[in-house]
Amino acid sequence: MRGVVFDGTRTEVVDDLEIRGPGPGEVLVAVAAAGLCHSDLSVVDGTIPFPVPVVLGHEGAGVVEAVGPGVGHVRPGDHVALSTLANCGTCAQCDRGRPTMCRKAIGRPGRPFSRGGEQLFQFASNSAFAERTLVRAVQAVKIPADLPLTSAALIGCGVLTGVGAVLNRAKVDRGDTVVVIGTGGVGLNVLQGARLAGALTVIAVDSNPAKEAVARQFGATHFLTSADGVRDILPDGADHAFECVGRTELIRQAVDLLDRHGQAVLLGVPAAGAEASFTVSSMYLDKSILGCRYGSSRPQRDIALYAGLYREGRLLLDELVTGTYPVEDFAKAAEDAHHGRVARGVLVF
Repeated sequence: MRGVVFDGTRTEVVDDLEIRGPGPGEVLVAVAAAGLCHSDLSVVDGTIPFPVPVVLGHEGAGVVEAVGPGVGHVRPGDHVALSTLANCGTCAQCDRGRPTMCRKAIGRPGRPFSRGGEQLFQFASNSAFAERTLVRAVQAVKIPADLPLTSAALIGCGVLTGVGAVLNRAKVDRGDTVVVIGTGGVGLNVLQGARLAGALTVIAVDSNPAKEAVARQFGATHFLTSADGVRDILPDGADHAFECVGRTELIRQAVDLLDRHGQAVLLGVPAAGAEASFTVSSMYLDKSILGCRYGSSRPQRDIALYAGLYREGRLLLDELVTGTYPVEDFAKAAEDAHHGRVARGVLVF
């Protein structure tokens, strides 16, 4: 079968991947569509260290092909969106509704794929850039069959991360003020999360002026090409500032834009060893800097919620898909994503 493999030096689309069948508590999924997220590119450029060779991809949707013993919530033929959380469901964090903090869901990549007798790692417990992938049952979330799979694919990372950061982590409230730095796939979902939460003033900041129209479509009330103008709109600062790029100078910028009791939420991914700075004295006005893993999501609950909001016309998904590519055109999709030509490119099989 076809898939996108990174061997530590180069990325290529291969057609000789093999995958084992599902064991207990596992689901084999025929992938129909997979979003190309910057986290995939960050593995290739070394920003996110990951063992190789690895089958890339972590944002996908498809159709259940087979299930292993003990799986009852999905069956062959069901449409599913895939999450990256292979959480155990039984530890203290899972029991407290914090599956993103499950230690069994972090840093334990499996190797269900093989090629020429060599085992390949699975990226983010998902590897959606393959015609078939194998996930834990908890990662396969049933969705309505009438939801386009090219749109459903984006729920599993960009939507869970961006909307989840607003609703679950920052807990933005009605009337709050929000600044979003970076309007790529995650930033656009932060914008629509702020809209869903009832934020009053939502400022999108992006150096590319061509992104204004789509930012406003997703929920921005203002658009700036530089954060220098934020204080003209919010003289006292913002209740929430979301950094969605992954640059340390922008993290500092997010902190500096906060009002008293404000929160800076970090969603972008800088290099693993990157360090950011801030003025300590500014934090004593009850300001907070919040890390956020995967939107603090509970995928079995949240994916179903977002699918429902989409069907009601309240959550935008189709509008995120600004480019579709056959998997053989991965190089073109990656180039377009790297240069910001698409909000979210989607690979289709």
